[in-house]
Amino acid sequence: MKSIKNISVLMLLLIFVTSVAQQHLDPEYIKVTNERAAKIVEKLGLKNPEKEKAVTDIVAQQFRDLTAIQDPRDAEIKKAKEDAGLSKEKQNEKIDKLKSKADQSIEKLHTAYLKKLGKQLSEDKITEVKDGMTYGVLPITYAGYQDMLPALTEAQKEYIYKALVEAREHAMDGGSSKEKHGWFGKYKGRINNYLSKEGYDLNKESADWHKRVEEREKNKANK
Repeated sequence: MKSIKNISVLMLLLIFVTSVAQQHLDPEYIKVTNERAAKIVEKLGLKNPEKEKAVTDIVAQQFRDLTAIQDPRDAEIKKAKEDAGLSKEKQNEKIDKLKSKADQSIEKLHTAYLKKLGKQLSEDKITEVKDGMTYGVLPITYAGYQDMLPALTEAQKEYIYKALVEAREHAMDGGSSKEKHGWFGKYKGRINNYLSKEGYDLNKESADWHKRVEEREKNKANK
């Protein structure tokens, strides 16, 4: 009975390894990651074809390496949730372990990725890559806070910016648009709590801001 169980585990492991390997070799999958990377690198304006290719390869490989960690993790989590033989407590315990193990691998990958980029790009350009991987949410959100709250102090601006930078570090490792935006949502919650403690009525400030934006757009349209 034990040997049959061991064989089943080995078969499942083989399926996961094969799935990841096929994904890495799938021409369409490689094409998609290369195109995503190329769009990010194109905006850097490097004006050096050799460097552009090197950076594009690094970014594309990062997408593939993240997927190679996240897909097996997600498949195992799905199995754990569907395992009727496990109590809810045991399911959560197993899921937490799977997430923790994947997070450790992603953290190592993140560090190695930035080192590779550092050999090709300046810090400013690396920041542009990070923004490219996260849909430019940081600069858009930071500008939004400043537009909504023009009386922000320098200390408050610094808090907001640092929080968004931390969010971006997590978001750039996200496996989907939803996950990336989720990280920014989490940190925006922290920022909003901080601003509330600083005395801002964010519901009122947000409502007033939207009115100002609407008025601004009307004025533009009438010109």
